[in-house]
Amino acid sequence: MAGRVAGKKALITGAAQGLGAAQAMMLAREGATVLLADINAEGAAAQAEAINAELGAGTAFSVKLDVTSEDQWIAAIEVAAAKLGGLSVLVNNAGIGVRGNIETCTLAEWHKGFAVNVDSVFLGCQKALPLLKDNQPGSIINISSIAGLIASDTMPGYNASKAAVWMLSKSVALYCAKMGWDIRCNSVHPTFVDTPILDGMAANTGKPKDVIMDKLARQIPLKRVGQPDDIANGVLYLASDESRFMTGAELKLDGGISAM
Repeated sequence: MAGRVAGKKALITGAAQGLGAAQAMMLAREGATVLLADINAEGAAAQAEAINAELGAGTAFSVKLDVTSEDQWIAAIEVAAAKLGGLSVLVNNAGIGVRGNIETCTLAEWHKGFAVNVDSVFLGCQKALPLLKDNQPGSIINISSIAGLIASDTMPGYNASKAAVWMLSKSVALYCAKMGWDIRCNSVHPTFVDTPILDGMAANTGKPKDVIMDKLARQIPLKRVGQPDDIANGVLYLASDESRFMTGAELKLDGGISAM
């Protein structure tokens, strides 16, 4: 089906590369007008230019956004109102890894992980609601992780922050439903995906990327690492009116890991 999100107005955070860039491109190809937000302003602008080159001027815009800053969120929402004419889809995609086990993870690393992974989602939902209320039906899509549902002994900060996104999404969903708004809120839980994060993982280990990819793939029942479009397809469904009866739910895109 073409035009699955025709007429939708979407803001995607962390859109300069990886999952966010793929989500923005897919939503635009299916008819949405998109605002790409990232602390890497040049990267977001480049991705917006690529979308416009393929789909036509005025399809995509960009804005610099530090997702941990309340003031910058307010400014980004103002840009959405001015450039998109409102907002009907919010994708809280920006996030970072948090290294260290319970003994080695520092308090500063813990706080930074929660600021980028959780505070950003809280701020995005809160600041976007006025525009979403004016553009119903609306959809909030929060990118969590399978690590928010399944724990590991090596990453308490990441597990805890992504689990917080999961529960925050449910609370927002219930609040919007209670208020009688046609605004749904769901979380997405990917496993390992081939993005620049894996490049960094390979660099940190000193091993070739294909070795790292093979090791990760062996942990997944489908025996492959995900691709950005695997996640973008899920975001597309949640952004579209096809998911009008889905809220407060978690979409697992994990190659079967959570079934083990």
